[in-house]
Amino acid sequence: MHISFDNSYARLPDRLYARIDPTPVAAPALVRLNRALAEQLGLDAGELATSEGVAVLAGNRIPEGAEPIALAYAGHQFGHFVPQLGDGRANLLGEVVGPDGVRRDIQLKGSGPTPFSRRGDGRAALGPVLREYLISEAMAGLGIPSTRALAAVTTGETVWRETRLPGAVLTRVAASHIRVGTFQYLAARGDQDGVRRLADYAIARHYPDAALGPEPYRALLDGVVARQAALVAQWLLVGFIHGVMNTDNCSVSGETIDYGPCAFMDAYDLGTVFSSIDHQGRYAYGNQPRIALWNLTRLAECLLPLLDNNEDTAKHSLQAFAGQFEAAYFGGLRRKIGLSGEQEGDDDLTQDLLRLMAADAADFTQTFRRLCDAADSGAADAAVRFGDGAGYDGWVRRWRARLAREVDPGAAMRAVNPAVIPRNHVVEAALSAAVERDDFGPFETLLGVLSQPYRDDPALEQYTRPPQQEERVLQTFCGT
Repeated sequence: MHISFDNSYARLPDRLYARIDPTPVAAPALVRLNRALAEQLGLDAGELATSEGVAVLAGNRIPEGAEPIALAYAGHQFGHFVPQLGDGRANLLGEVVGPDGVRRDIQLKGSGPTPFSRRGDGRAALGPVLREYLISEAMAGLGIPSTRALAAVTTGETVWRETRLPGAVLTRVAASHIRVGTFQYLAARGDQDGVRRLADYAIARHYPDAALGPEPYRALLDGVVARQAALVAQWLLVGFIHGVMNTDNCSVSGETIDYGPCAFMDAYDLGTVFSSIDHQGRYAYGNQPRIALWNLTRLAECLLPLLDNNEDTAKHSLQAFAGQFEAAYFGGLRRKIGLSGEQEGDDDLTQDLLRLMAADAADFTQTFRRLCDAADSGAADAAVRFGDGAGYDGWVRRWRARLAREVDPGAAMRAVNPAVIPRNHVVEAALSAAVERDDFGPFETLLGVLSQPYRDDPALEQYTRPPQQEERVLQTFCGT
């Protein structure tokens, strides 16, 4: 089969990666192929679905033009610096430039050990592969920048974690896999030439306008800060919790990357944590903006020699984060309650609603979606009202007075408030069916539902309702 690779990253200094082929698997079988994404990449979905294509997606066959590499990077993991991490179970096959002119990485995840495996087996279990497929495609459906899933295949082999599990490989597509940790890897070694070459590459690939100005490296930092501020605001507006915002999971391109113990919040609570390894709540829902800035500060430290060691320049770039995040977040909150512009008192209105929701553990997604109907008619208030109703009733009078200055707010709200998110209990049920019973029907159905998250459909009630007490999933786990 033919894939037109153009592998620019593999032309960078080889200290940034290790050349290594995927390790073949016993009996690859296709679970899911993202045909729409294949078309966007300029690939032939029909060819990918053949035995020859599945061999490529499993790592059993290296297509012509591919240059498989495992990427090197470092990272702060829960605040502790590890100077060498890297792709311990992934191979970047290469890059393709799609019909839209956009360059994207094609990476196999779970494709075998690499020099960065740190005694790991380099493999992935089926559950985490399907989880990343679901959540990354859900994020794309929500309109949030994200890596994408091109395919999932089973390997015909087992992997051992706490127990014996079926193995799988995910084909991931990304704008790039350059992380804050990639810069840290070079900076920790005093490799200023490497930092400069990587920065030049990141500018050319992701921030070409930065090269046109007098201070390209400052413009690079400014660009990454702006994209991360916008990205994290989008996370909060849909109740998403990344779970492991380490610097090696922070993409320079501004995409959401590395879906491990991530989850979507049910009841609104700034302190919500699902990750089984986040014992101190470092990456709790409400902490994500602060951690994003912390990660960006680590990037600024790496770039400081390129900024003539001018700490004031770096600080100025970092100080822009707060304003950019707040503009994106509070602007998004206003749109979520139907306000097209900004007037005095609007932010108090949104914050008062969130405080009431937190006090009564109101469901985040359902509350905002039902408010769409309440914007059209007071008869819908009964479906929204939470707690004893007193707080909501007082708030809704103020809200309706403000809505009187808006045109068709309900329709505008339905465009930004999803009806369905990947609720933890629904995701876990779909994964259990696939892993334990070899039943991929629930996975396929959920994937279809998540592809249209803003659609109203009474038949989808099982996907839109919050979990019952006995259905609640309180912990999510890393996919390694």
